[in-house]
Amino acid sequence: MKSLTFRDEVDFMQKLYYYTYNQQRLKPTTLFCRIKITNFYTLNEHEKMIDTVTYFLQDNSVTNKVNQVSIMTIKNLLQLFIFNNLFCYENKIYTIMKGSPNTMALSDTLANIYLFDWQKLILKEVQQKDEFFGRYKDEIFFTWNDSDHVLRTYLQAVQNVQNNVHFQISIGSSVRFFGAHVENRQGQLYTRVHHDLFMQNYTLPYVVGHTKLKHSNYLRAALLRAVCYCSLVEDFHRERIYLELSYLINGYSLLFVESHVQNFFNYFRLDNMRYRTDQIIYHSFRRQWFDLLDIQHTLSDQLQQFDDHGNVIRFHYLYDYGPRCQFNQQFHELWSKYFCHHPVFSTERSEILLTTKQLHSLNALLARHKSSVEIQ
Repeated sequence: MKSLTFRDEVDFMQKLYYYTYNQQRLKPTTLFCRIKITNFYTLNEHEKMIDTVTYFLQDNSVTNKVNQVSIMTIKNLLQLFIFNNLFCYENKIYTIMKGSPNTMALSDTLANIYLFDWQKLILKEVQQKDEFFGRYKDEIFFTWNDSDHVLRTYLQAVQNVQNNVHFQISIGSSVRFFGAHVENRQGQLYTRVHHDLFMQNYTLPYVVGHTKLKHSNYLRAALLRAVCYCSLVEDFHRERIYLELSYLINGYSLLFVESHVQNFFNYFRLDNMRYRTDQIIYHSFRRQWFDLLDIQHTLSDQLQQFDDHGNVIRFHYLYDYGPRCQFNQQFHELWSKYFCHHPVFSTERSEILLTTKQLHSLNALLARHKSSVEIQ
């Protein structure tokens, strides 16, 4: 299932580019199909959901155990989890009778297992035609090199077989997936940032806490998203200007916008690209950025492997103040020096994470609580 899953928007774009340019499989008549599962977190009643997961584990386990845990134990734990999902609404407590909360990672796992057989029905036809295919949570994207009518007829047949899964279909030379507009222009792949026509323009996301800091991070993330989605440098600059106007309209100063955007280009050493529309330079920049993301994904996978084998050691500060970055560097140097040949604690076999346990503001550190004794 992992090979048929998009890790994130960057993974989707890279795989689509590989299909288009490396494998050269995109034809002028190729259609794109997007399937949106509308009841991803409410697929079925609890009993049927648990039975489906149990059958799946039994079919894919030789010893009736998963990591030394029996399937019966897993079933009992699932019942404990699913049947005790409560929520409060208007001062009344309710029980979730179908599905599970979308804020819990286990809910995604249960939905993925439940959709396994349904997805195989679609894959059977798609793989026979050697199409590009992938899913991210409740959305599926794949290519189609046959008629629109044939595909809709087949998907309707799938709907009739698995009527518990409700989905919407978009088929055409252009579709929306993640936040990207993906279009086949006579065999040439064209992508850009998608803007919903029904959403108000020039708005910023609602944030809680340090608004200026979070909007600063959002601007950087939005510019990176534009690099990811925009295949043409002109579209990237349009999106950049759109973001700049959004911040100005919402009350941020010109100095704030200019400094953040310029810092973005300075970070990637592309000072001159802000006012240039050189497609070659932009394409090279995108390629370097995708390569950087590949390295980050590799490091993230290595860290996860260390964590799975219990080789991640976490140290926590009590407070977050002082020359922390310098301390982190010196700590790692000393650790590497004294444990370089250790069979477990060497840097090649383990990972050291230094984080803060508590983050106190100056008010919390310096303020003194008033006495609760009333003054007569």
